[in-house]
Amino acid sequence: MTKTVFHLGLQEQQLKDIEIALLPGDPDRVPKIAKHLSHVETLASHREFRSMRGSYKGHQVLVCSTGIGGPSTAICVEELAMLGIRRFLRIGTTGAIQDAIEPGDVIVPTAAVRMDGASRHMAPLEYPAVADFRLVQKLVQGLESHRIPYHLGVSASSDTFYQGQSRSDSFRKGFVPREMLDRFQEMKALQVLSFEMEAATLFTQCSSYGLSAAAVLGVLVNRNRNEFPAPELIAQTEERVITAALTCIEHL
Repeated sequence: MTKTVFHLGLQEQQLKDIEIALLPGDPDRVPKIAKHLSHVETLASHREFRSMRGSYKGHQVLVCSTGIGGPSTAICVEELAMLGIRRFLRIGTTGAIQDAIEPGDVIVPTAAVRMDGASRHMAPLEYPAVADFRLVQKLVQGLESHRIPYHLGVSASSDTFYQGQSRSDSFRKGFVPREMLDRFQEMKALQVLSFEMEAATLFTQCSSYGLSAAAVLGVLVNRNRNEFPAPELIAQTEERVITAALTCIEHL
């Protein structure tokens, strides 16, 4: 009997021979990545999970969106692992909080601050959220080969976009809960490179399961200066992180 998972709408036979799953958050980014592949096949689209597969220089690749945040990412990774996937690479965007990082740069997090809730369902907080060193190495090789400016270090994963990242431009103008009020400055002082919403869940889940995971994040804004990226910058940054991911696949 063919195994089918509940949320992704995928069957085990559809993922035969897949070597790595590329995980954008945005479902609309799935075809943008898939256009770089050959022999592309659309697999499923259910809720925030959109999936396509194809090949890249002889490697079988799955592209599957996770939606926003740790809970949906955890579901995606869990069900893909149930179907036999063992390597995961998040392709995402981020907001830098260190002054020296420019919009358009790329961040490869070596680890993530666990400000999420989903990873606590995988392992206690004492367990580190770390990326797979081998995948990080391959990402760095790809970025350097294409002369794309990049930064290595720790990112922070928050379950919320507004309060958890110390933004006050929300519905309750100017109010951020006391626990979160100084989180931005605290993370900046601790040399955290950026905020995003999925890496801590992905790293904790995969590491504790014995799977491999890494992330490559395009910097859309530096939050010390601006919160709103230009459309052309978004397009350029997306292409940079896709390029880094595909070059990583070449060296699997």
